[in-house]
Amino acid sequence: MLPAMAAKPNITIVGPGRLGTGLAVELRRAGYRLCEIVSRKASQRTAGALAKSTGGRTATVKTALLDADLLWLSVPDGEIAALAQQLAPRARWRGKIVFHSSGALASAELDVLRQRGAAVAAVHPFMTFVRGSIPSLAGVPFGVEGDAAAVRVARRVVRDLGGEVFSVARGKKSAYHAWGAFTSPLLVALLVTAEEVAGVAGFSQTEARKNILPIVRQTIANYAKLGPAGAFSGPIVRGDADTVRKHLQALRKVPAARAVYVALARVALRRLPAGNRRELERALHG
Repeated sequence: MLPAMAAKPNITIVGPGRLGTGLAVELRRAGYRLCEIVSRKASQRTAGALAKSTGGRTATVKTALLDADLLWLSVPDGEIAALAQQLAPRARWRGKIVFHSSGALASAELDVLRQRGAAVAAVHPFMTFVRGSIPSLAGVPFGVEGDAAAVRVARRVVRDLGGEVFSVARGKKSAYHAWGAFTSPLLVALLVTAEEVAGVAGFSQTEARKNILPIVRQTIANYAKLGPAGAFSGPIVRGDADTVRKHLQALRKVPAARAVYVALARVALRRLPAGNRRELERALHG
């Protein structure tokens, strides 16, 4: 812990987008004081509303006082290093903590601030943030990598948010972020693919979504309670190669969905319970 830092450091959020907004709201709820909400001029209205609800003041990068103990940068990955460079001459950094929220990039993006005396870390909530929804961070895991002093502060902050911290090796950030892609954005892409297949079966998107939700919810519940093997059902478990062939025939009308089906079925044959494996493999190669 940095000796001069309070038990709950005051915080400035730089970048009041979907992630930054969610962090600011949850930090305020956890008893942290928000000093500034720093944004581009284009997003001043959003920043103003967020500052009003969280008790901070609004600022742009050029007008920010940067007087908080902890700065948390929640800007797009491609802007982090340039923003750090822009902020570097604007404050005394020795004794400060700086986080960025990228899942794909390491704390090295903040090296210019590290060289000026800040302790830095990448602190990434393993959660989805979308417009119109602010998720609770209770129980959410945060992937953390960086300087020891910054990581210690991150652990305290995440604990106060109700989350959990796990370490991510600097050289494995891309794989870590790809893992995250499978858990939410690509899961949504899979559901959209399911809607497309429902269309071949004669259902509208609205009907597809309505009918998808109960089975998806139960599948996730089964996965949580029983693990992947216990949650897995359908023709592959039964070894029903004829049904798989019929699926593939129907999916010729949707080649992209067919390719997804084959790829996931092959994963299932490698990793999940399956009967009649040899015949199923023949069906997938047909």
